Amino acid sequence: MKMVSCATYEGIDAKVVHVESTLTKGLPSFSVVGMASASINESKERVKSALLSNEFSFPPKRITINLAPSDVKKEGSQFDLSIALMIALDYLQDDFSEWFVFGELGLDGAIKENLQLYPLILSLANQKIIHKAIVPYVSLKKLSRIPNVEFYGVKTLNEAIELLKNQETVSPSMEQSEIDYPSYTSNDETYYYDEKYDEDFLDVKGQEVAKRSALISAAGFHNILLEGSPGCGKSMIAQRLRYILPPLSSDDILDIAKLDALQAKEPEFKPLRSYRAPHHSSTSASVFGGGSFKAKIGEVGLAHRGILFFDELPHFSKGVLEALREPLQDNKIRISRVNAKVEYPADFLFVSAMNPCPCGNLLNQHIECRCSELEISRYKNKLSDPFIDRIDLSVVMQNVNPNDEATISSREMHKQVIEVHKRVRQRGQTTFTAKLSDSDIEKYCVLSSEAKEVLDMAVYRFTLTFRAIKKIQKVSRTIADLDGSDTIEKRHILEALSYRRR
Repeated sequence: MKMVSCATYEGIDAKVVHVESTLTKGLPSFSVVGMASASINESKERVKSALLSNEFSFPPKRITINLAPSDVKKEGSQFDLSIALMIALDYLQDDFSEWFVFGELGLDGAIKENLQLYPLILSLANQKIIHKAIVPYVSLKKLSRIPNVEFYGVKTLNEAIELLKNQETVSPSMEQSEIDYPSYTSNDETYYYDEKYDEDFLDVKGQEVAKRSALISAAGFHNILLEGSPGCGKSMIAQRLRYILPPLSSDDILDIAKLDALQAKEPEFKPLRSYRAPHHSSTSASVFGGGSFKAKIGEVGLAHRGILFFDELPHFSKGVLEALREPLQDNKIRISRVNAKVEYPADFLFVSAMNPCPCGNLLNQHIECRCSELEISRYKNKLSDPFIDRIDLSVVMQNVNPNDEATISSREMHKQVIEVHKRVRQRGQTTFTAKLSDSDIEKYCVLSSEAKEVLDMAVYRFTLTFRAIKKIQKVSRTIADLDGSDTIEKRHILEALSYRRR
């Protein structure tokens, strides 16, 4: 029995599929087993035509191709080349089990790429389970950017056959591309960042409190809510946050590239986190993912490792806001369907913006608010206490003043975030401060005696929940890191408390 490996999707991750073949005595036939979809069963005709076009004579035997494991549904034309090679090389005694083989066959034996190829290999590389792969020659240029994988490009079926016949002597078709961005190494892990700022905080005039909270949010990956009158700069700050977020490891860059590829976008392999901003009229399925047959990824999953921005927060449906509580807490999203139960990672920074009232003028000193107290109450009550409890920083933005000036650039803010990131990694933290577990809070969020007294007073005065207490500790830890302090002091706790929504 011969075997090579290929892959199919299971949720958003690739699942390894072993392509096995046997040619036995019996009436001549050709069958594919192992929960193969219609697209794979159609590949039998492409494989037959491609082999015959390349002077291969089908033996008078019973050909069986097994796609293992048999309990996973397989789909996609990337199995064509694997199936053809297992038939063509059945007479050899060589071991091909270390090879991954991808490619769609033309009727003349030409090897083509398909849309699933790129995200599949990205996912396998991210799981560190692929090392050598035969791929379409046309895909080599972009695949060469995936680290730690040797790629062998082939144009025709005959080239692939010859490659496996001489597997001991062949060399990779192209050298791997390096990630060419500024970087630094901490605890044997390299982190990359970009110094290009397409949207700069210099464009935001005034709003010092909001920019300070944005810096804290970026440094610790803390969820943030910006509240203010229309046009005061809420969306501007949210859009610029993306460029000052912490650096990325190579695995993080692969994660983001995989999500780009799933949307049929050309991955850039840049150390720039994703930014998703669904409209408030979006359905629950588009935000969280779903589908009648296959559970597809939604905006929450696509925001993994990046920003999920909800503008006009109270206008989102109650169902969407309440369902968001789970990924905000657990950093994952679960979708259950009759045909599949899928769990997507959803480790994102939640950024939201809202007006102070339905008309937006409640905080405006020059325009009178047209809303009644009942309308304002209904508007704000759309956000439940359990939902608000999951937001670390809540900021009421100032009125726009035409005489205000910009005081800090994105480059300066990003530099501070990078320094915090280095500090966090050096003390042994493996996650962002906002994502610390309860045991890690005890370990890393060490309060001075004065800071503890202030926190105890706040707990009594504001009847804070356990979740709120832990969030204050984590925010104050990030503020202390920005201040270069090993211990959380009284001033850090007081600043963290100032960002709590009353």
